[in-house]
Amino acid sequence: MGSLADWIFSGVLVRHPTLKLAYSEGQMGWIPYAMERADSVWKEVRGWAFDKDAVPEPPSTYFKRQVYACFFRDNFGLKNIHDVGVDNVTFETDYPHTDSTWPHTKEVAEKMFSGLDAETIYKIVRGNAIRMLHLDLD
Repeated sequence: MGSLADWIFSGVLVRHPTLKLAYSEGQMGWIPYAMERADSVWKEVRGWAFDKDAVPEPPSTYFKRQVYACFFRDNFGLKNIHDVGVDNVTFETDYPHTDSTWPHTKEVAEKMFSGLDAETIYKIVRGNAIRMLHLDLD
């Protein structure tokens, strides 16, 4: 959370609007709270704790535009995916790292994604990564 606040409140994302950040191995359930808190700090202490001109819009604006949350097992995050942002989430396998779902990734993913619509699943497992990385794939 601290590094995301640093990226946002430093103004780097404002100065570099095409820069993309991917938070890998951090899951995503913490994102809604972090953005709620960052927006609150931005509103309440602008001009006192940081340069108000460096971050002219609420922090959640920059998250939605430039940051991706990567996860491999986060049921809480999936329950709150609309607060995280369906367009800001990617599924990771972290193969063959021991803190991962390997070698049962397919089964774990199918269970986690049950109840999600096909468009959301596509974005999570493929579409958002293609967009984030500017890949020439369909």
